[in-house]
Amino acid sequence: MKLTLLLSRPSAVIPVAMSVAALALVTIYVSIFGVAREADEGAVAHLWQLLIVGQAPVVAFFLIKWLPRAPRFVFAVLVVQALALLAALAPVYFLHL
Repeated sequence: MKLTLLLSRPSAVIPVAMSVAALALVTIYVSIFGVAREADEGAVAHLWQLLIVGQAPVVAFFLIKWLPRAPRFVFAVLVVQALALLAALAPVYFLHL
């Protein structure tokens, strides 16, 4: 199995897409409304939380399915997924949202 073939699998791509969507939500929200604190979390915060937490079952499925078949390439895909997750978490951490 090649790394590019494994990266094209939905279970490898969906967590990265969810992280990109979460990052886009935060970026768009901050660019429109700024970083002012609100009394209550809005819909954007809840969507962001769902996107971040929703990645866990997809990553678990990816590990269960592909770790026995291609262990060497699984870790490369996990690094890509982890970097995407860190990119989505960074603005929330650094902007104290």
